[in-house]
Amino acid sequence: MTNFEPKKLNKNWTIKDSISSYNIDQWGDKYFSINAKGNISVTKNIQSGKKIDLFKVVKELKSREINTPLIIRFNDILKDRINSLHDAFLKAIKTYKYKNIYQGVFPIKCNQQKNLLEKIIEFGSPWNLGLEVGSKSELLIGLALLENQNSLLICNGYKDKKYIEIATLARKLGKKPIIVIEQRDEVKRIIQVVQNLNATPLLGIRAKLSSKSSGRWSKSVGDNSKFGLSIPEIVSTIKELKEANLINEMKLLHFHIGSQISDIAVIKDALQEASQIYVELSKLGAPMEYIDVGGGLGIDYDGTKTSSSTSTNYSLQNYANDVIATIKDSCELNDIDHPTIISESGRAIISHCSVLIFNVLGTSRVSSKLQIYDEKNQSLIISNLLETYYELKKLNNKKINLSQIIELWNDTKKFKEDCLVSFRLGFLSLEERAYAEELTWACAKEIAKKLNNDEINHPDLYEITETLGSTYYANLSIFKSIPDSWAINQIFPTVPIHRHLEEPFCKGNFADLTCDSDGKLNSFIDNGKIKSLLNLHKPEQNKDYLIGIFMTGAYQETLGNFHNLFGNTNVVHIDITENNSYKVKNIIKEDTKSEILQLLDYSSDSLVESIRINTESAIEQKKLSIEEARKLIDQIEMSLRKSSYLSE
Repeated sequence: MTNFEPKKLNKNWTIKDSISSYNIDQWGDKYFSINAKGNISVTKNIQSGKKIDLFKVVKELKSREINTPLIIRFNDILKDRINSLHDAFLKAIKTYKYKNIYQGVFPIKCNQQKNLLEKIIEFGSPWNLGLEVGSKSELLIGLALLENQNSLLICNGYKDKKYIEIATLARKLGKKPIIVIEQRDEVKRIIQVVQNLNATPLLGIRAKLSSKSSGRWSKSVGDNSKFGLSIPEIVSTIKELKEANLINEMKLLHFHIGSQISDIAVIKDALQEASQIYVELSKLGAPMEYIDVGGGLGIDYDGTKTSSSTSTNYSLQNYANDVIATIKDSCELNDIDHPTIISESGRAIISHCSVLIFNVLGTSRVSSKLQIYDEKNQSLIISNLLETYYELKKLNNKKINLSQIIELWNDTKKFKEDCLVSFRLGFLSLEERAYAEELTWACAKEIAKKLNNDEINHPDLYEITETLGSTYYANLSIFKSIPDSWAINQIFPTVPIHRHLEEPFCKGNFADLTCDSDGKLNSFIDNGKIKSLLNLHKPEQNKDYLIGIFMTGAYQETLGNFHNLFGNTNVVHIDITENNSYKVKNIIKEDTKSEILQLLDYSSDSLVESIRINTESAIEQKKLSIEEARKLIDQIEMSLRKSSYLSE
């Protein structure tokens, strides 16, 4: 039976039950599990037996005054993701006897943080892993960080004359930038730069494919996509480059069919079309060497291994096999040399290594007690609600008639609405309205007690779940730390990082610190379905209740905004070491209030001085003592040096 009330410890609850409850064994590629203490443990790769206790790590970071909310990045997981991607392609190349190499690039837009990019370049150096940039700012980052002269620097995005000049001259530094033509008017600018600088860039061309995509970004491709050239535009571009004697610099074909592609069939269709375009470009005289299959390699957020928008129906190896086999077949049929294959797999590389952890500040839920008042002087509407409540209590749990339950719940909602109308018209007192709401909650609880999870999820009863769920107040900003959950309803695995030896009897969702009704986390993974409430524990007094949001490494940090002026959280880079221990490698401190205000052109000194002048006026009017004024200014100055998030 469904129950929303906290209960006493269930001694029969096991770790296996928790794993099943949160689907931990289905998502995350086995990097995360539950240890014997009931805490989330983290391992460096799928094969490793070395594990660390995530709850212990957070508590020890707190002793270093590194408080939640915080992001923990596991360098070892990042390294393993890069290794796994390249290993998959190496295996596919060997299996299909492909006569060239795979050489990936990481798209900087996926996560521009310096410490992270440095690690990606370090871990990818054995394979000459490069970078993909989409703006002049990202181009400067790429030129500064990418020292390996064998690594590629793929230059995408809108390009003005300065962008093209920088990328062209960078070739003389020993770098390997490839300017990808994505708009027709870029061709004229490239020709002009070549003439002015007497230098030539390596060139690529981005094709708009007719192949349809899948998932959340399926409408971002095709004839109306933002970037890329149509087939007629590609033909015109090749002709123009020939006339400018630049055709010998055309080396690369690029395409992109969206992010988080959930269906492998979509990838296969796109690869077939793009491979044929590559062949035709070679036949037109371009000395092609590279084919860039773009991004889109998805990850399994919900663990279902399906084509849903939060999953994928293919593995990393499936993806690599299809890329290699399809391109090989097209080239061999047309007697074209096998190209170097590039992918821009950002999400698949970076997502797993980051975990966002926050503490719960408190909870609220509907009252669990119902006091029956004097029935003699009650209004008819209240009497109707009370009668409905008694009808529900009389129902036999073993002989549930779902139609009757639905009818009684509809009666409950109607009587509650009648009470609200009566209150607005002045015929019902505030106390009576409160009693009506308590009776409504009591009816909902009676129904929840009598139905199982499947029954209570009936479309006509779904409001009961929402009504009875608790709100857990989270010490974080949704808009800053996980903006995709708000903006595009992205689902991230969300799990308490401890207390998995206890049954999570409560059901709830999260409200963040912002003064915004959208500041909620209320979509969770449940065996492939999306549910509005998560199984949670009752927070214990004077003890932290810590929640982890997993697989948040892609896009979240740089997409986040400063809603209500909540800033960057603490970020900690960790290496997993021998003996199930760890080493803190880097700590990037959270934003102080002063730093956030400075971003908006506020001077902390000026703000303090303005407040100080106000205190002098208050002292003069004897509204404030000198001692009180000093304490106020001291508190303000101290607060400016501290985090924007709540502390003890």
